[in-house]
Amino acid sequence: MVWIEFAILLGAILIGSQMKGIGLGVMGMVGLLIFIFVFRMMPADPPIDVMLIILSVVTTAAALQAAGGMDFMVRLAEKILRSKPSLIVLIAPLTTFAFSVFAGTAHITYSLLPIIAEVSTKKRIRPERALSISVIASHLAVTASPISAATAALVGILGGAVTLPKVVMVVIPSSIIGILAGVIVCWKKGKELDKDPVFLEKMKDPEFAKSIDAESTTDKKPLLPGAKTSVLIFGLAVLLIVMVGAFPNMLPSFEPNHPNMAVNGLGNIKMAAMIELIMLGATAAIMLICKTSSSAVAKASLFTAGATAVISVFGVVWMSATFMQTNQALIEHSLGDMVRSAPWTFSIAIFALSILLFSQAATTQALMPLGLSLGISPAHLVAMYPGANGDFVLPGYPTLLAAINFDRTGSTHIGKFVVNHSFMIPGLVAVGVTIAAGFFFSSILL
Repeated sequence: MVWIEFAILLGAILIGSQMKGIGLGVMGMVGLLIFIFVFRMMPADPPIDVMLIILSVVTTAAALQAAGGMDFMVRLAEKILRSKPSLIVLIAPLTTFAFSVFAGTAHITYSLLPIIAEVSTKKRIRPERALSISVIASHLAVTASPISAATAALVGILGGAVTLPKVVMVVIPSSIIGILAGVIVCWKKGKELDKDPVFLEKMKDPEFAKSIDAESTTDKKPLLPGAKTSVLIFGLAVLLIVMVGAFPNMLPSFEPNHPNMAVNGLGNIKMAAMIELIMLGATAAIMLICKTSSSAVAKASLFTAGATAVISVFGVVWMSATFMQTNQALIEHSLGDMVRSAPWTFSIAIFALSILLFSQAATTQALMPLGLSLGISPAHLVAMYPGANGDFVLPGYPTLLAAINFDRTGSTHIGKFVVNHSFMIPGLVAVGVTIAAGFFFSSILL
């Protein structure tokens, strides 16, 4: 029976991933309906905290975008990327990582990818090298960010065993080491542009050749008056979240044994609730101080992306959690001995599920509770947490497709066998090295 249930789970995920957008979420609900009415499974708790964190952070990021703060950050990143064009393969992923960690989302990468492609092409460095590892770096940034829904979900699942600052202290340096390993494998990846037959064929077109080497003359619109202020407000909100995680005693405490969605059994405010409160408070500050209208925030592209992510997480995580809850004893019996003797093997399960879910938050919420029930230590779970970045394996994630489209030379591509694409090798190397480095740092810091 469990294999039939698993087939339904897998089928709903595969069909939903092909539908794109909210497809993963709605198909998750279809799978859950089948579980409840056909197999009589008791539904698990819906992932309310993860959904609310995504909404809160994305709303604040959308306010930052509407106030012009994203434009300011992109221009700052552009200066960094153009400062040393010969080192674009190194500078680009570190820049996208830093900016995505700060923003709590990889969506900021869309504005940086065309700059990376242009700088690489004009320097006659194969754009695939910088673009591929930059996309992977932006994904790793999600699991390294203190304000991402995935990180908040992990901290909540660990129940105070590992605080937010300690998670960040392990994951950020581990991710940087993983990114540098990815840079090494990308440094001479593929043929040089002057020897690439696809690029040479394109250069036979005079118009294409002229556009490649032409200087960018597009006049940039002046920044909105509140652009820099909005970045400052957003940065202070991120800093406050980290401080709250580091010093929980600064928060008010309440009568114990009356837990709810915002307060735990000890009477302490949950980290997820604090992220939601602080980020939406920062949204209000941006709107009031920077004079940003609510309609502008709602129309921002990041707000739309966040709404899509919420629906996707809602359906697929609720379905997955219900399957795990119903079959927990069988799963623990099947995996228990192996995982207890070699905890790192659980990272394979995390990575495999993230390939299908296309979401670090969904993967974390679905599998990390199972890891705890299998007896894996919180320190080891933190080390394996970046394994949730398997969303690059199937080349359907928006950042991958954007990088391919922005590379006019054709060097960044999807292979004939689909999975042999430009992002596969740097992604596997970067994530694998990040997990290995995570075990090292967690053994020292946790």
